[in-house]
Amino acid sequence: MKIHEYQAKQLLQEFNVPIPQGGVAADPHEAYQVAEAIGGMTYVVKAQIHAGGRGKGGGVKVAADLNEVRQLAESILGMTLVTHQTGPEGRVVKKVLVEQALDIKQELYLGIVIDRAQARPVIMISAAGGMEIEEVAARTPELIIKEAIDPAVGLMPYQTRNLAFGVGLEGGLIRTASGFITNLYRMFMAYDCSLVEINPLVVTTDGQMLALDAKVNFDDNALYRHKELLELEDPNEMDPLELEAKKHNLNYIRLDGTVGAMVNGAGLAMATMDLIKLAGAEPANFLDVGGGASADMITNGFRIILGDPRVKAILINIFGGILRCDVLAQGVLEAVKQVQVQVPIIIRLEGTHCEIGRDLLKDSGLNFTVASDMLDAAHKVAALAK
Repeated sequence: MKIHEYQAKQLLQEFNVPIPQGGVAADPHEAYQVAEAIGGMTYVVKAQIHAGGRGKGGGVKVAADLNEVRQLAESILGMTLVTHQTGPEGRVVKKVLVEQALDIKQELYLGIVIDRAQARPVIMISAAGGMEIEEVAARTPELIIKEAIDPAVGLMPYQTRNLAFGVGLEGGLIRTASGFITNLYRMFMAYDCSLVEINPLVVTTDGQMLALDAKVNFDDNALYRHKELLELEDPNEMDPLELEAKKHNLNYIRLDGTVGAMVNGAGLAMATMDLIKLAGAEPANFLDVGGGASADMITNGFRIILGDPRVKAILINIFGGILRCDVLAQGVLEAVKQVQVQVPIIIRLEGTHCEIGRDLLKDSGLNFTVASDMLDAAHKVAALAK
């Protein structure tokens, strides 16, 4: 689960990670009041969306006084912000973060992720702060210093010093950076984060170290341990069809192709997508109804697939185990009654009660194409989706 920058900074404060003074606003007058409460002379107004690259897209601007804060907030709020992470459709800005402007001496990058190969958290730091870390990794990987953390032992003091020395920090900043990294790691572990990124981590001209920007993602599988975090989720940042699927306990991810795919089981979903691509088409979604889906869940899943106007054909690929094929067929028939279907449907059923399921579809009088196996199904749907 992703959260906004202003929410991430609220969590950082809980763990004594320094951040600039500021506050969030939903309208220009509120932005003015936040800046007034901060005091000072110059401010930064930042669009709050779940995507990076906001500055390049015009979503981060500096204001020289309170009136300019109001004007910039008015121009940013409501804009459709397009960045390299939003896709061409962009995201509508509904809130802005207003912060004090800082006198910056140095910009660093600091991040913590789970390294799947090492099966443990890895802390990364780089002197190339302010840049996209993917670009740094591709062009100058030697600028990224890493420390892998043994979860059974925890973060050791020598590791924080290695990181601080690695980016050339000196004097009292070594101790400051060590404390900053230690507190950030405490937050990462306490909230079961999958990623924490501070870019840039800045050193000001008066020697302070602060998180100028913050990105925090949580492991969805651990959210049951942090019910309070669910309140931070912003439905406005989710794809409407993905949000609808979540309400019905369906695993749905929207992709870029034209073939809608309904399957049961993540492994079968990935195999089906591979076969669709092998047959020359592209999947429009990843929809896994799971092993214990009811007819209602099948109906809702089918309706969600049809809610995507890019879908030109649908492939239903079910291996009946706990989910019986006759239940799947009943759900599909119910969905077809509720939604006007304008696209061809290819069905491949195997497993528990598959004969009953096929008979239900055959006797329905509706237009389905039954495939003999998975590869046959993929070729049929790819031909129809072109």
